[in-house]
Amino acid sequence: MLKVLIPTIMLFPTIWLASPKWLWTTATAQSLFIALVSLSWLKWTLDTGWTASSAYFGTDPLSTPLLVLTCWLLPLMILASQNHINPEPVNRQRLYIALLASLQTFLIMAFGATEIIMFYIMFEATLIPTLIIITRWGNQNERLNAGVYFLFYTLAGSLPLLVSLLLLQQSTGTLSMLVLLNSEPMLVNSWGHKIWWAGCLIAFLVKMPLYGVHLWLPKAHVEAPVAGSMVLAAVLLKLGGYGMMRIMVVLDPLSKQLIYPFLVLALWGIIMTGLMCLRQTDLKSLIAYSSVGHMGLVAGGILIQTPWGFSGAIILMVAHGLASSALFCLANTSYERTHSRTMILARGMQMIFPLTAVWWFMANLANLAMPPLPNLMGELMIITALFNWSPWTIALTGAGTLITASYSLYMFLTSQRGQTPNHAINLSPFHSREHLLITLHLAPMALLVAKPELMWGWCY
Repeated sequence: MLKVLIPTIMLFPTIWLASPKWLWTTATAQSLFIALVSLSWLKWTLDTGWTASSAYFGTDPLSTPLLVLTCWLLPLMILASQNHINPEPVNRQRLYIALLASLQTFLIMAFGATEIIMFYIMFEATLIPTLIIITRWGNQNERLNAGVYFLFYTLAGSLPLLVSLLLLQQSTGTLSMLVLLNSEPMLVNSWGHKIWWAGCLIAFLVKMPLYGVHLWLPKAHVEAPVAGSMVLAAVLLKLGGYGMMRIMVVLDPLSKQLIYPFLVLALWGIIMTGLMCLRQTDLKSLIAYSSVGHMGLVAGGILIQTPWGFSGAIILMVAHGLASSALFCLANTSYERTHSRTMILARGMQMIFPLTAVWWFMANLANLAMPPLPNLMGELMIITALFNWSPWTIALTGAGTLITASYSLYMFLTSQRGQTPNHAINLSPFHSREHLLITLHLAPMALLVAKPELMWGWCY
């Protein structure tokens, strides 16, 4: 654990002491080194257990894929942000990279925590750098409104969780995941315990987000700079899914009766957000709503609490993190050239940037879960687990899959095909940096096709 956490903390002196000329190079090189070191976490023995590095930190096969994803994303965020942060004063550039590094530090400590209260504190700490990135470096005036939505939705969901955790500590005497994993289920049936159950889950469902409490996400995504969108889509939403997986162990007997309204919302959300995507004109908004639909499927897989559901959820979380982050990078490259996120104004780009059209096509295929990509594997496992739980769910999940394919193709055809508009002149060519960036998103997905057990080793 410390082999990654200490170099991440050492990024701060690197960022503030590096010469302005070499600032981006050194930050990217060190973060890429951290990402490569984190890959060593993927080598575990197949007896599913914790590898604890101290009393409060440890990794297990559930947190490892998300930890590696977090570390992999920092160099990509730094690469993606270079163009639009470069014109700013050097100290502001340093602050921006330092905020990204602090976000990675909090996320590593959240995914690596063995105490639930430690996880909660880090879960809340990620709010601060994300909020600053959105409200300081966002594109439009509405960024303050988006920041307020983001902050208050998350806080309103998180405060009941804090009270619920304190009550859990009072009744069991511990909040260690290692101990709670083996504790007796709480056989309780009063109204107070049902409210406690909801308090434990609502914070994570808001973070995922569940359809109905998702309004903060499209606003935050549309207003955030590219790195903010990337980290929100790829890792911060996964905090919600990870937290649900951890807390469901404790909530067991009550969950059998109480999951129905949440499950209905999650599955209905897949259809509704898919239909919203078909009506979007804003490119980033479309990608943001597609994230809500995918995370609804993840929430469904986690709520039914079967090994297949859990495995599918972790695979889909990792695969969706890479695919949606790649789409946000591509949307940003288009925005930097045309200065518009409206798809109809930035259409026909295939004629000007043919290689980029290939990246768009591959990222869209990943988003619509094309075989043999891990997105399909995750979706199929969750859909199968839900069908086994109740055959009626196939109507919602099947329709959701069809709509996902429709809006992914709609996004590709609108942005890449057709006649290039007359105002699209004097567009700067693509840089190797941007091709490298998309390659580093799509290459891990190709590798996971070859070795999927890296993501689902915990269910052996």
